Amino acid sequence: AAVAVLTLVTSCGGSGDAEGPSGDSAISTVTVSAASSLTDAFTELADDLMAEDPSLRIRLNFGSSGELAAQIREGAPADVAAFANEEAMADLTGEGLTDAPTVFAMNRLAMVTKPGNALGVDTLQDLSRVTAEGGTVALCATDAPCGKFADEVLQRAGVSLPPERVTRATNARSTLTAVSEGDADVAIVYVTDANSAVDSVELVEIPDPQNVVARYPIAMLSSSEVAGGAQVFIDRVLGAPGRQALERAGFGLP
Repeated sequence: AAVAVLTLVTSCGGSGDAEGPSGDSAISTVTVSAASSLTDAFTELADDLMAEDPSLRIRLNFGSSGELAAQIREGAPADVAAFANEEAMADLTGEGLTDAPTVFAMNRLAMVTKPGNALGVDTLQDLSRVTAEGGTVALCATDAPCGKFADEVLQRAGVSLPPERVTRATNARSTLTAVSEGDADVAIVYVTDANSAVDSVELVEIPDPQNVVARYPIAMLSSSEVAGGAQVFIDRVLGAPGRQALERAGFGLP
């Protein structure tokens, strides 16, 4: 039973009602497409909701916001979308694919190094030295919000990195893994991702004048066939339990 619940929480799948033991449509399955930086908070909220209501199943599909938006346009099953930037959501809303979104969280960027920070990375300018000495910097893909934000903070700091010393990952969690698993020396990720891996990376703050604030919107998909269940999840995110889970993960609140 534990394995089955884990699959439902973490996998991507269809939306709708599943037949209960008696053959009736007793179980509502809600698919949530969410930015990978929301993994810890949303998994906690989904687990709690399913424990409280056996008739509700939450499927969490994590990825970069740009990737998820493309999936939704192509018809991938989804009932709720929660992205790491407002632009991707605004495009879907303008196309009539979502209801009006609500901003529910905020995030910032940070650098992460291997534990001990042996390379002495204290500022964004130090990344130029790291790459000049043959080191590698991990950034998110250019079509992911965390990649766009990273490029912005580097530009603000006047830092230009040689492309051959930069590796790009599909989303923030994959970018973090590049450092924790030794494939890169430094990465720029969300503060929340850095907080989720304090045992395997060291966080280096980016000063406010050079940093950005990412605003996270959430909305129901217009095509959802389980609007009641979708709204239950959205209400949990916007309510006190959601705010508490987000704060524990390091998010700011609007």
